[in-house]
Amino acid sequence: MSWLSGYPRENIKWFPTIDTEKCVKCGMCMNCGKGVYKWTEKGPEIVQPYNCVIGCTTCGNLCLGNAVSFPDIQKVREIYKREGIWAKVKKQLEQEGKLQFNK
Repeated sequence: MSWLSGYPRENIKWFPTIDTEKCVKCGMCMNCGKGVYKWTEKGPEIVQPYNCVIGCTTCGNLCLGNAVSFPDIQKVREIYKREGIWAKVKKQLEQEGKLQFNK
């Protein structure tokens, strides 16, 4: 996917955290298609944080106990601006034919 266009994923600290006091073990976070979570006897555990898609907050939005949170997106936006990632992503999407008009 074009989210980072070559920028190292491990340099962006974007992944969920779980407030275990709020977690009601509803299991909604286990719908993550990227394998970020593992279910344990104590509830969800984050086992693959860097599999999380930059900017995705679906698990947090759907969490019944409001136990899942994310860092401030502004920090990610600052990295994208500083590193010129937006322009690289656009170029990659154009190369992949995702930003072309059908005539």
